[in-house]
Amino acid sequence: MTLALVTGTSSGIGLHTAIGLARSGASVIATVRDLARADALRRAAAAAGVELDIRALEVTDAAASEALITQAGEIDILVNNAGRGAVGTLEQMSDADLQAQLDTNYLSVARLTRLVLPGMRERGHGRIVTVTSVGGAVGQPFADAYCGAKFAVEGLMQSLAPVVAPFGIDVSIVEPAAVASSFTDSVHRAAPGPYAALQQAYLDRTATSFANAQPAEEAAETVVEAATTDAPRFRWQTSEAAVRFASLSLSDLTGSRVIDVTSGWIR
Repeated sequence: MTLALVTGTSSGIGLHTAIGLARSGASVIATVRDLARADALRRAAAAAGVELDIRALEVTDAAASEALITQAGEIDILVNNAGRGAVGTLEQMSDADLQAQLDTNYLSVARLTRLVLPGMRERGHGRIVTVTSVGGAVGQPFADAYCGAKFAVEGLMQSLAPVVAPFGIDVSIVEPAAVASSFTDSVHRAAPGPYAALQQAYLDRTATSFANAQPAEEAAETVVEAATTDAPRFRWQTSEAAVRFASLSLSDLTGSRVIDVTSGWIR
């Protein structure tokens, strides 16, 4: 049976991705930062009639991540979904604020991916899917640290993809736009200071976007498709809104042209 590991499954896209992969027939390890916050996941699994192996994982904890991968066995699908948001422009952000974004949105993803790669490479197959954001393609005001980390993880994955492809490992990113979830509840907000008026305008616009947000269950369908499709590709968007927004920076929406070119560099 296919073994999938999904991070950040206490709510939103991660929760519905774990359920969706289980429904597809995979055995799913669903991680949450705090098991006390896994009740919604347990209820959703029961309602869907599926079983999940729910485990605690703070993705920024290197030792815990290594222990989990060692205990898990042969992981066929890794879905890097855990993420963290931040509102603030650079002058408002401390080094600690910047590091927190990198730790969760970039370094933890790199670490977990590195941990599963040897087994996937040796077995000759694997699928790595990282949930990024349209903020990984388009920089946005007052999302400096968040977009910077998401840009970084997209660059990491796009660089990795052609190198591991000859070993049967497919790498994908999934870019949602606004999604209805509890993600925004934990967003760090810097004190506005001299940027108060501009920051409030950004927050007002963001509130409007999230008032019309894509349902998390619908966004998760794209993640599940990216993880299970027989026709994998590098870049996915979860909605037409995400396609339109990402296209502000990207003319190559599937990422295929870039992968073809960079594959040629090492072929």
